[in-house]
Amino acid sequence: MFLGFGRTVRHDLPMRYNLVPLRTVWYYLSAGGGPSLAARLVNLLGNVAVFVPFGMLVPLATGRLLSPIRLAVLFIPCIAALEILQMVLRVGSFDVDDILLNLLGVWTGFGLLRLYGITRIRRL
Repeated sequence: MFLGFGRTVRHDLPMRYNLVPLRTVWYYLSAGGGPSLAARLVNLLGNVAVFVPFGMLVPLATGRLLSPIRLAVLFIPCIAALEILQMVLRVGSFDVDDILLNLLGVWTGFGLLRLYGITRIRRL
C-alpha cells in the first residue's frame, strides 16, 4: 500500500488529494486517454479486492456478525487514516474514491460470508 506498484517517496511534489466522490472512478471508466486498461483495472478492482478478506475475517474474528452500517463505521476511519498516511508520506494520494472502493470490498466480503449461509458466528 505504501511501497507497492512502483511507488516512491516524492518530497519534491505537493501532497495530492481528491475529495470529489466518484471523480477518479469516472476517470478510469471513461474511454478517453490516460492510463492503460490494465492500470485502470488494477486501481479499480484492486482497491475492492484487497479489502474483501476484511469483510469476512472481522466478523469471524470478533464472533459477531456486524451489520453493513457497523462495518462501515468501523472501517471508514481506518481506511481514511491509511489514505491520509499515503498523502502525508507522499507515497500516494488521499482519494475519497479509494475509501469508497475499499468499503465496497469490505461489503463484498461480508456479502460472501452471508451468501455462504453464515448467519450466526461462534468463536472458537
